[in-house]
Order: sequence, then structure tokens, then C-alpha cells
Amino acid sequence: MPHPCITLIAGPTASGKSRLALETALATGAVILNADSQQLYADLNVLSARPSAEDETVAEHRLYGVADAVDAWSVGRWTRTVLPELAALETEGRPALLVGGTGLYFLSLTRGLADIPQGQPEVRERIQARYDADGEADFRRRLAEIDPASETAIAPGDRQRLIRALSVHDQTGRTLSAFKADTRPLIAPDRWTGRVVEPPRDHLYAACDRRVDVMIQTGAMDEVRALLDRRLDPALPAMKAVGVRELGAHLAGDITLNDAVVAMKQATRNYAKRQLTWFRNQTPDWPRHPGFA
Repeated sequence: MPHPCITLIAGPTASGKSRLALETALATGAVILNADSQQLYADLNVLSARPSAEDETVAEHRLYGVADAVDAWSVGRWTRTVLPELAALETEGRPALLVGGTGLYFLSLTRGLADIPQGQPEVRERIQARYDADGEADFRRRLAEIDPASETAIAPGDRQRLIRALSVHDQTGRTLSAFKADTRPLIAPDRWTGRVVEPPRDHLYAACDRRVDVMIQTGAMDEVRALLDRRLDPALPAMKAVGVRELGAHLAGDITLNDAVVAMKQATRNYAKRQLTWFRNQTPDWPRHPGFA
């Protein structure tokens, strides 16, 4: 049996990814799989702009709203969840369509993830102390002796990545670059095609603003209130969703609703800009779709 087509549709928030995915699914019979870290959470139905119930009725959607806000889903956990879905669809001979704005999800499938052991706190603390005592120049010379490929790839001033690289070697006896060299794609290159939805920036920013207005009108405030009432760890991924901090400040009486909406629109545009930059840098050879003006 030939491999079914796996189509990857990536792009920034509010670019029209979900619309393109739905149109593609209706035309091809593909099952839509979520590749957006925020749309995993049932608690972020409004704030993540999850596909509507009607859309999920006319085309099969999977991995939307499957996590609770108390869970911290990593790229690895998403990958371990989506691969069996792809395998099942392959067995059934059905095409798969992955759509979302989380670039690392796509990267994990098309390039793979290095299986680097979780850092031990005592090792990291020791390496941090060495960095602070020696300074970046001496620290880099030490790293260059052990792992020149990593040292060359790390930008000046990137303390966190420098410490990480030397910590990996101290803990495992193996270089970070060696771990990365063993990385293999999780889906074969001949099994997938990808495209990025990339509207003109002014159109994208206007769509971001309209989306926030719709969110306010369709229950974003209640969604944030329910999240805050649970008193969850603010470091959890769901609590970092755009809108939680801004609308939470209004609910706390710190700012007006108008100021909260203005801040939320700005944060949404900033997020979209970061996503645009990421996809331009990481997927330059993927075809572009202009979105929907």
C-alpha cells in the first residue's frame, strides 16, 4: 500500500491556517491533526482560537482540547502522541493534515529531536558557577576544546546555551553536537509536503486585532476567570497563553478592559511576528500561501 500523503500547514496566529486546512480536508478527505501547543488545552478553547464545533463536525479533527491546563505538554510528548495517529491513518490508507503554529512540532517530525538526557540540577549549578567565575571568553575556550561545533554555533552572549552545552558533556561524557548529529527525521522526506500560510504583514496584524475582538465577544473573559480560579502554577504552558495575563490584570482591577484589550492585541501581533520570523528562518524552502485577504 502506498504511503498516504501527510500535509503540514504551518504559519502564524490569525493567518488563516485553519481555514486552509478545512478546505483541504473537505477536498481530499484528510483527517486534521492539531500541531498547535495552545490548542491542545481544553481550557483555552477561545484564547487559542480552536476550530469551531461546526468545523470539527464537517471534517474530522484530532488532538484538539485533549489536555488539561495542569498538564505541561512538551514537544516530545506531542510527538509521542501524534506518531501513533499518523501510523493508524497510514494503516487505514487515509491522508493526514497537520496544522498549527508551533514550529518545533513541525521540526520534530521533519528533522527529528535530539534525545538529550534531562540535565541534573547539581551539574548545571556547577557549570553556572564556572561560567560566572571565568567569564564568557574563558568558558568558550573550554567548550571549544570539548565541543567546537557547539561553541561555534552559539551566539555571543548566549549564556544559557553555553552552559547547557558544557553541562551535557559533563553529565554524559558526550558532546551536545554528537547528540544532535544522531537526530533523524521522524517522518520520511518522501511522506510529507509542507506549506506556510504567510499573509502580508499589515493584513496579518489586522487579522490579529479582529481575532482579539471576537475573543472578547465570545467568552475569553470567562475562560481566563476560570483558569485563574484554579490557582495553577503561572509557569504552566496554558497559563502563558496570550490573553491570560492581560485579561487577568483587568479581572484583578489593575487595568481597564480597554487597556487589557489593547495590550492583548499588541501581544498577539508580537507573537505573530515571532512566528513569522521563525518560519522564514526554519522553513525557507516550504511553499507559501498568501492567506485570505
